[in-house]
Amino acid sequence: MQTENLKNENNAKKSYLRKYRKHGKRIKRIEAEIDEIRSMKMYPSMNNDGMPHGSSQNDLSSYAAVLQEREEELYREGVSQVQSYKDIAFRISRLEDQDERDVLFYRYIKGYDWWKIAQIMDYSESWIYELHGRALRKIEIS
Repeated sequence: MQTENLKNENNAKKSYLRKYRKHGKRIKRIEAEIDEIRSMKMYPSMNNDGMPHGSSQNDLSSYAAVLQEREEELYREGVSQVQSYKDIAFRISRLEDQDERDVLFYRYIKGYDWWKIAQIMDYSESWIYELHGRALRKIEIS
């Protein structure tokens, strides 16, 4: 039962630490949507008859509204990402062991694979897993 509780606690900690990277993925998605919206305005609108027609003022105002909405969402997501980074980096920095801090930083802030972390830190992957497990047990997530 205690092993199950530890596993659940570690999973909750991992989920919390992944928040920063998730914000980054959402930001890239919103940026792609904004690019798509902007590129659609470069071509004349089409009616059902298949013939190109000029854009009306109504088309431009709806375009501007959609674009502004996505840009506001991008801003809010960026603010959330910065807040997540600051909080996660602070919690990581409170660990006493530098290697444990490094493993969590490379994994959850930089998003590196285990093999790359091992290469950077000049340790075996199995030792990186051990450091990660120790760091998860020690990090405090409210």
